[in-house]
Amino acid sequence: MNHTSRVTLTVNGESRDLDIDNRTTLLDALREHLHLTGTKKGCDHGQCGACTVMVDGRRINACLTLAVMHEGGEITTIEGLGQPGNLHPMQAAFVKHDGFQCGYCTPGQICSSVAVLEEIRANIPSHVTKDLNAPAQLTAVEVRERMSGNLCRCGAYSNIVDAIADVGGLTA
Repeated sequence: MNHTSRVTLTVNGESRDLDIDNRTTLLDALREHLHLTGTKKGCDHGQCGACTVMVDGRRINACLTLAVMHEGGEITTIEGLGQPGNLHPMQAAFVKHDGFQCGYCTPGQICSSVAVLEEIRANIPSHVTKDLNAPAQLTAVEVRERMSGNLCRCGAYSNIVDAIADVGGLTA
């Protein structure tokens, strides 16, 4: 019985072929097989958000999904957003607003932040959206709710909200 699969993933715009155990999480495929260690393993139970990446434009916890489930998928990790000297606007905003302290959760926070702004642009409601018939609004309450799955042990939350607000055009 074969317990491995050949999987093709597009990671940060590059097609990558992997021969992996069928039980390999996307997180472990990224970190252990593709050596993209920016995505962090925090709780390994989907509770902290440190492993947040974007798959086909939507944010997910990479520790909760199997790599084989994303055959042909477009995966964006923190390494795919920007590079030193050419930061993504969200990365630059995190630096500007001191949206990190120890930095461990930062890659997941940034990937989630980018996706949050896309969710609002796509008019996807959250649990705190007041009017489901009106366009989604970028508010501090919306940002806090949408980012609630990304934990920061250092407590840089207000600075993270400031960074997201800056990139999203929210005036506090």
